[in-house]
Amino acid sequence: MKKIVCIGDSITYGFPYGPAVSWTRQLADATGFEVINRGINGNTTEEMLSRFRRDVIAHDPDYVVIMGGANDIVWRESYDRIVWNLQEMVRLASENGIKVVLGLPTPLEEPEYEARLSRVRKWMRSFARENMIDAIDFNSVFYGDGGELLEELLLDGAHPTPEGYRRMFEVIPLNIFA
Repeated sequence: MKKIVCIGDSITYGFPYGPAVSWTRQLADATGFEVINRGINGNTTEEMLSRFRRDVIAHDPDYVVIMGGANDIVWRESYDRIVWNLQEMVRLASENGIKVVLGLPTPLEEPEYEARLSRVRKWMRSFARENMIDAIDFNSVFYGDGGELLEELLLDGAHPTPEGYRRMFEVIPLNIFA
């Protein structure tokens, strides 16, 4: 059976509803794979990196989905540090034979935060393309056809509603885990 570890923050965990409502649970239910949710509320990419060996490599998964950056933005971490942390997680996974999938962080309703986070997303897309890494555009499901933020999918301007988590799962191209 394939094993996927999903490392991230509250959006991976499923806050505030818990892992049973998370996109990771829906991925496990749809595929039958072992999906390990290693989302920790409030985590930054630096904290994710510090626990990467224990929470990802120790499980010897086939895949890791890495999604983070929003908390870094809120805590005013530098763009360069966020990028470095993400690159280090990718490096560690690759060195251990784990296929990397990047999850693009979901929107932050506060405009200044969102502007900074969108720069991180842009880098993630480019890095994924240049390194032939799959990326899941979780961010896109929170916008309408006209580019407007669908606020009804966000509980508090940052965390998805149950419908938001459902839509996050639906945007995952399951064939990347083939």
